[in-house]
Amino acid sequence: MRDFMAVARSVAVADKGMAATSHPQATLAAVEILKSGGNAVDAAIAAVAVQGVVEPQMTGIGGDCFALYSPKSGEPIALNGSGRTPAGTGIGKYADGTQRDIPPTSPESVTIPSSIDAWCRLAADHGSKSLEEIFRPAINAAENGFRVTPRVAEDWRRFRARVEIDANARAQFLPRGEVPMVGDIRSQPALGGTLRRIARHGRDGFYAGEVADEMVGILHGLGGAHSADDFAAQISDYVAPISARYHDHDVIECPPNGQGLAALMILRTLAGFDIAAMSQTDRIHLLAEATKAAYRARDAFFCDPATGKVDPNSFLADDYIVRIRGKIDMVRASNAVTWDDIEHRDTVYVTVVDRDLNAISLINSLFYPFGSGIYAPRSGVLLHNRGWSFRARPGHPNSLGPRKRPMHTIIPGLLRRDGRTVMSFGVMGGHYQAAGHANLLSNIFDMKMDIQAAAEAPRSFAFDGVLSLETTIEPVVRDELAARGHDARFSEEPIGGCQAIRIDHDRGVLFGASDHRKDGLALGY
Repeated sequence: MRDFMAVARSVAVADKGMAATSHPQATLAAVEILKSGGNAVDAAIAAVAVQGVVEPQMTGIGGDCFALYSPKSGEPIALNGSGRTPAGTGIGKYADGTQRDIPPTSPESVTIPSSIDAWCRLAADHGSKSLEEIFRPAINAAENGFRVTPRVAEDWRRFRARVEIDANARAQFLPRGEVPMVGDIRSQPALGGTLRRIARHGRDGFYAGEVADEMVGILHGLGGAHSADDFAAQISDYVAPISARYHDHDVIECPPNGQGLAALMILRTLAGFDIAAMSQTDRIHLLAEATKAAYRARDAFFCDPATGKVDPNSFLADDYIVRIRGKIDMVRASNAVTWDDIEHRDTVYVTVVDRDLNAISLINSLFYPFGSGIYAPRSGVLLHNRGWSFRARPGHPNSLGPRKRPMHTIIPGLLRRDGRTVMSFGVMGGHYQAAGHANLLSNIFDMKMDIQAAAEAPRSFAFDGVLSLETTIEPVVRDELAARGHDARFSEEPIGGCQAIRIDHDRGVLFGASDHRKDGLALGY
């Protein structure tokens, strides 16, 4: 039982259905779909479509998507809804290897958006309602307006520069040059029209006809290799999930090109230590060292499995993990890692469990705040820049190339025990997500926290040579970490965000969590 004198939130409790998202309007849309007879897939798509309207800096139909779906808490299905580069892509101007990154606002940073294909495929294969009904809340918010919530307003202010560089984006997102204040009303009527078109025509409403033509024309005009054929050919793929044991549970992740494998590697490393007996300083140090080891492998080897070899079993094998554990010095930080990658930021995560215990874990992203900043004004599509994570270096497994998916940071998660799904969860925050999955589960199993407390607990993240600490961690802990050789600093912003739903099969109860770092909540009925 939590301390009711402390500043915290109780877990949400229900039995007929539960949704958890990073925005209240999205959570409410999901619950209303459930109450009207829809299933978890219907509700999750409704929620993420709303988020693309009311959290435009985070996500949208111009982005990518990954999902894990467990029908009636049974065997999970993984869907890779990440986009590929155009067929005409070449290393081109980056061939000399002198440029570290693909420019984040360049047409090369825009892979073919795959969210709509993923949503349509999930709805067709596993949903129960029409797209017209599923998209209705998002269309209403886009055409009739929505009120701006606090975290959205803050992100809009901090990252306004991305939409200032494109005249069309500036007109939509910074009318009169102003960012919205909390409580202001904004709308996206062009996006609402496109959602209506997709509701009527399915994926062809996005990947063919006037919407696709506008995106191709804009990207081609900027020097991109994108063609109508590339948009028409984009398709999501069902893939086999990967897993690892933590305590007596199976942790389920999507395989590469996502970074779920890194989360499993961190958990396998942590499993060799008595975390419950450690001090907070020790726990933060251990997570930092396990994260460094997993991310070194991630950045060196993780890529599109269609173009490069990634064997998850080799990274999860006992002998590999034992070697990693053996290299961890509990009193001294390892050398700082020079990350051959760029910063990954903006994502939304949705989880829904319905009355039949269908559970979906879904994550959708524009990558950087406001994506590439490239905006198609007639269709209201803001394009992501996931291709920014390609390496501008020939020969790297994750180098730029034709019809290729980049390494992705967005990862949904599931937790299973004795052949049944018992939790759906996700942690937003770009690079942090793999470390965040591991930290969340360690809080639950090692520190015996409920899912809300585990999501709210202070966070740390070792990345790019810095060990970032949330300001809820005591200065004495920072000093102790610095004494071990960490460049320990208090973070200027919250680290990530989390949603989770836990299923108590024996009692028929659903428990939901959504942390304080975003505007969202968990809500059931």
